[in-house]
Amino acid sequence: MQELDSAVILITGAMAAGKSTVAQLLAERLPRSVHLRGDTFRRMIVSGREEFLPQPSAEATAQLRLRHEATATIADLYARSGWTVVAQDIVLGDHLTAFLTSVTTRPLYLVVLSPPPETLTTREASRPKTGYGGPWTPTTLDTTLRRETPRLGLWLDTSEQTPEETVDAILAGLTTARITD
Repeated sequence: MQELDSAVILITGAMAAGKSTVAQLLAERLPRSVHLRGDTFRRMIVSGREEFLPQPSAEATAQLRLRHEATATIADLYARSGWTVVAQDIVLGDHLTAFLTSVTTRPLYLVVLSPPPETLTTREASRPKTGYGGPWTPTTLDTTLRRETPRLGLWLDTSEQTPEETVDAILAGLTTARITD
């Protein structure tokens, strides 16, 4: 998998789509890799954090963009040092184009995990953490994914796949996942 040397792979999708699990398994299959969790940058804000809601405030949008910029910057830093970076975060709508533009590393790959809302609901119920609540539901986030997110990269409906099968599909679909300048 030499084509993945010093590359960045972004895995995105709705909450409970399997991003964390798939990103970790993919990184484990690569010889020199980093699993970069974009949400870490959100959690680093100790005071003054504003959560991103369906009708976000200007501050919440600025914080989301800062988080994405931090993820892109760190991904580039590791890639320049010879690592393959598997970054994962919820990057949807017009934020996806901005994120992809901010990553300077090439090759750059995009994988969108897109199981339907019913699958997201089932997965959410079986996991220890809770992502949905308040204004966010699997349907609202899925609507943003399908209606507002550019159709770039490799989109996978993972509802009938194990995480290992999803990683196999990503590796088999690298040509489609590759983002070109």
